[in-house]
Amino acid sequence: MCILLIVQIAAIASRSNERAKEFAKKHSIPKVYGSYEELARDPDIVHAEVRKLLAEEAVGEVKLVKAYFGSPQLHIPRSVEKELGGGALLDIGVYCLQFVLMVFNGERPHSIQASGVLLDSGNFLACRSCRKVWGVLGPMHCPTTLVVNDKKTEYPLPEPCLPLNFTNSTGLRYEAEEVRQCLLKGLKESPRMPLADSVLLTEIMDEIRKQVGVVFSQDRK
Repeated sequence: MCILLIVQIAAIASRSNERAKEFAKKHSIPKVYGSYEELARDPDIVHAEVRKLLAEEAVGEVKLVKAYFGSPQLHIPRSVEKELGGGALLDIGVYCLQFVLMVFNGERPHSIQASGVLLDSGNFLACRSCRKVWGVLGPMHCPTTLVVNDKKTEYPLPEPCLPLNFTNSTGLRYEAEEVRQCLLKGLKESPRMPLADSVLLTEIMDEIRKQVGVVFSQDRK
């Protein structure tokens, strides 16, 4: 029998599903798996494992994070029309910034240096910003592969029952489930993504927009 310990017991797996359920009930463990493979594929456990590896400095002290995320966006109105608040930064760049903040545990950057390319409308076409891990492969909003010290681990997502608008969108179900769990517990914010992190993300993006020259009408109000 295998128990995954991350601050508190998050899940249990066993070759005997009945034994696992009995043990989980006795120790108030929320998730039960009938195989270790099922446990390894749980994205919630993946996120916890990333944080665990960071806390243990499994790759040493992190000095640099590089995050890349791009996709064809010029045919999407919300991405190019300024009145819709479009642009690469607010649409998909936020995922890269959020990952960086997770790695650095929500630490506020001492300085921000940003450059980018603007559309004729004044929106971001592309941006690049740098800050003071290892490989996470796949779309930044729902990656499926983690590479640590040349060891690759796959975390496949559930198969969708309907066509997807965006790659790996089935992974967004875990975001919705987190909101549901917080509401059931009467929480006003998620411990995994607290309000302070959202505010910091917004402040960083505002500074990047300012440096590159992206101004929305709401900025003048």
